[in-house]
Amino acid sequence: MENEIWILLLPIILLPVFFAMGWFAARVDMKTVLKQAKTVPGGFYKSLDALVDRNSGKAARELAEVIDQQPQSYDLNLTLGKLYRQRGENDKAINMHQALLDSPDTVGDKRERVLFELGLNYQSAGLVDRAEQIFTGLQNGNMAKEARQVLLSIYQQDRDWEKAIETAQLLSHDEQTYQFEIAQFYCELAQAALFQSDFDTARRHVHNALNANKKCTRANMILGDIEQKQGHYAAAVEAYTAIEKQNHAYLSMVGERLYDAYDALGKPQEGLSVLIGYMQTFPQLDLINVIYDKSLLLNGEAAANQTAVDLVRKKPDLSGVYRLLGLQLSGLHPEWKADADMMRAIVGRQLQKAVMYRCRNCHFKSQVFFWHCPACNKWETFTPNRIEV
Repeated sequence: MENEIWILLLPIILLPVFFAMGWFAARVDMKTVLKQAKTVPGGFYKSLDALVDRNSGKAARELAEVIDQQPQSYDLNLTLGKLYRQRGENDKAINMHQALLDSPDTVGDKRERVLFELGLNYQSAGLVDRAEQIFTGLQNGNMAKEARQVLLSIYQQDRDWEKAIETAQLLSHDEQTYQFEIAQFYCELAQAALFQSDFDTARRHVHNALNANKKCTRANMILGDIEQKQGHYAAAVEAYTAIEKQNHAYLSMVGERLYDAYDALGKPQEGLSVLIGYMQTFPQLDLINVIYDKSLLLNGEAAANQTAVDLVRKKPDLSGVYRLLGLQLSGLHPEWKADADMMRAIVGRQLQKAVMYRCRNCHFKSQVFFWHCPACNKWETFTPNRIEV
């Protein structure tokens, strides 16, 4: 009976003890936090403040002084090296991360992280071979995905499309398959083979591109070029016209080649009608010049002028107005002709400045079309028709 009473009373008796232990633990933790806060050098906060003010030079100097006081700090050394790289001081970044790599405490995941940053330093310094060697060695660890993403960038920069395809395939997963990029890599290989008149190899790469991305308009353009060069004009027409179902905006890029294929088949009027039909259906297509030139060749000046006028009036823009003014000059009264000619010259100058291709991703502008944007390195982001910008 006494034992049962003691068992009931024991929790009550020990309650003050548990309370005291909890209070003591809380006091110890708070003292530890305060002690650690006091040991953070003031230079760390100065460096952070400089970064907020976008003064990376001051931030680097302050952080370097902090590291002099705490030379063994892994995180601070890693961060300062990255800051040096961001500032373009690649030699300092390499030395910082190499020293960290040589530390006996840098093992396991920490070592992989330092190697990755060192590889980025080499890449930034233009030592691409050394960077590639590091990233290749990281493909079997926890940094494999990040390393392959950088390798993919390197292979694209070096135009090593075979390795780019292999790396993109390794990176592919449910969330991001890279099939869009892989199709473009195959198109690069196909274009190179076509340039060397290696039609079989070019055709194989085109089919691989379409297998990767059935909506790859570039693949059909190259396929049409292959068929045309081999004298398979009906097949060329089929390849070019297939672009309408993939993305009709790219039809303007094959307009003249499509007409040439019809012409080779002895059907130039049909080819011209197809182009006119495309522009009537899709007024934004940049086909007015080729339509006018071919209509002039086939049907004479009066018919060509009327066709161009009808198309321009349907969707007037700077390019169309320039063409329209040129068509109307010969029929104007002499008193108005000089003024109209002046207006056309002004429109022409504005046309050169304001009408061009533009990347939909980064808005980089160019008078030349690119499949691979030189500014943001994205694929197939340029508008296929020149636009007013």
